[in-house]
Amino acid sequence: MALWVFGYGSLLWNPGFEVAEAAQASLPDYHRSFCMRSIHHRGSEAEPGLVLALDEQPGALCEGLALRAADGTEEATIAYLRERELVSSAYLEKMLHVDLQDGRRVEAVTYVIDAAHVQYCGGLPLEEQAGIIARAVGGRGPNTEYLYNTAAHLDELGIPDAELHWLRDRVRQLVDNDLA
Repeated sequence: MALWVFGYGSLLWNPGFEVAEAAQASLPDYHRSFCMRSIHHRGSEAEPGLVLALDEQPGALCEGLALRAADGTEEATIAYLRERELVSSAYLEKMLHVDLQDGRRVEAVTYVIDAAHVQYCGGLPLEEQAGIIARAVGGRGPNTEYLYNTAAHLDELGIPDAELHWLRDRVRQLVDNDLA
């Protein structure tokens, strides 16, 4: 059986597994948001960064990519994703239906935020998010890199995200001012 994974953040530009097919897709009732404090990959316990998560919101629609793992790699792909995404248990692994741009509907492994988890920080003002992202660095590099790569890949795909693009522009201003 085919294994589909819904990508909305770093999975867009760094899936980390062999992808046999990628298709633009939308996930109803969730939105992409910098609502998870990152204490491993893009920040530290002393100075947490922010990473994207899917925050449940009835009526919302998150656009991203559905990625189908190569045949025969399903078990290894799930093991890899669990090691990567469930490092702090702030994400919940769910099988959710996503609508592909070509009209197909598939069930995809999707990592959504656990709003009861201590790392959840939904509702932070955008200016506060920008300040955090501009400063934080974690095991996988600067928080800015994560933001810039995600914004660039959304642009390449033609997927609009006004909040994320505002954050990209504001973080660049903050970083440029620090370097001046």
